[in-house]
Amino acid sequence: MTGFSRRNLYAIKQWYQFYSTTYEFVPQSVAQIPWGHNRLIISKVKDIEKAIFYTKETANEGWNRATLEIQIESNLFDRKGQSINNFENTLSDNYSKIAIQALKDPYNFDFLGLQNNALEREIEKELIQNIRDFLLELGKGFAFLGSQYKIEISETDYFIDLLFYHVKLKSYVVIELKAGKFKPEFAGKLNFYLSAVDSQLKKSNDNPTIGILLCKKKDKIEAEYSLRDLNKPMGISEYRLTEAIPENIKSQLPSIEELEEELNEKIKGGNKA
Repeated sequence: MTGFSRRNLYAIKQWYQFYSTTYEFVPQSVAQIPWGHNRLIISKVKDIEKAIFYTKETANEGWNRATLEIQIESNLFDRKGQSINNFENTLSDNYSKIAIQALKDPYNFDFLGLQNNALEREIEKELIQNIRDFLLELGKGFAFLGSQYKIEISETDYFIDLLFYHVKLKSYVVIELKAGKFKPEFAGKLNFYLSAVDSQLKKSNDNPTIGILLCKKKDKIEAEYSLRDLNKPMGISEYRLTEAIPENIKSQLPSIEELEEELNEKIKGGNKA
């Protein structure tokens, strides 16, 4: 074969040496994705297990290179399947494994551009306006059905924050947003909504409805206790709106007043010139 640049030859050697330390033959998922994706993975991921994870996810999800880079940068490997849940107690073995892998912890919502003190309705509104990025963060298979989805129970109207249908799981997914710390009573209310959706929307060929509680913070022990005896499948995850700035760096950043003062000085100087 001819036509390889010096840079490409180096990348091919790097790629071979990376996988040959563990595998005699190239793993199937590595061979299933484009060369550009492979180069991106080996340039950003130094752990074999993580690299194979991203090759499999790329092959399964059909990611382009930009999406792959976003998932690597947001550390999907450490977030996927980490939600606290009761799926093993409420779902069949095979179904529970798929459901566990469908959830993350934490979810990364930095694409919203909101500050950490944002209210629930504000977060929900921005998620709907950025539904493409929201669906990308949720993962493949989620179909959006509505926000503030109304269900009527005994002549009383209730409103589900976000309602989805998951094609692979073949189940409705109820998502409830909480701007503060997780409280045990949140799980009880979500359990109530899941019962309603199972009774009113779920068809005979659908699997049980799944609930996801998205909170700013959670205590692991409280979350586990809250789910222990509930009979409806649900998971509890945190979300991140912005990456926290370390205090030692934050103290070195100029204030808004300082930036405005400097800008005004430059404008004055430009007018004089």
